[in-house]
Amino acid sequence: ETLANEVVKNIKTIGVALSAATNPEVGKPGFELKSDEIEYGVGIHSEPGYRREKIKPSKELVDELVGKLNDEMHLDKNKKYAVLVNGMGATPLMEQYVFSHDLLNKLDEFGIKPDFMRVGNYLTSIDMAGLSLTIFEIKDDKWLNYLNYPVKTIAWN
Repeated sequence: ETLANEVVKNIKTIGVALSAATNPEVGKPGFELKSDEIEYGVGIHSEPGYRREKIKPSKELVDELVGKLNDEMHLDKNKKYAVLVNGMGATPLMEQYVFSHDLLNKLDEFGIKPDFMRVGNYLTSIDMAGLSLTIFEIKDDKWLNYLNYPVKTIAWN
């Protein structure tokens, strides 16, 4: 519990969606987007976000999401970070890789090279098209050891 409480203070996540997840209880999406729209700040349970606009290139999505996380975290090249790019369920891995490439370029502008990084579908939102970006400040080298500890699960390799 002590470790979890400390980690929570150092981890931030933000999502972006091109479509909402279908809510199994009601059989329809949690929100509606036009085919050329995106929504920033969506929740994993298809909660609406903070802004909609026309679809942007990956680099502009990265600028928005990293900007919001930087406002909260004050990214610093002298700190260590773990990064997770998470597909929301209907986002092809190739698109996640394009976003991740642009993300690494953006973090390089801050002088940051992540000490740990994963890209893939780790916590999805059924059929939502989009992704979430998590940045975790590694305040203790033991945390990095924990992330790299060999485990056998279906969702972590």
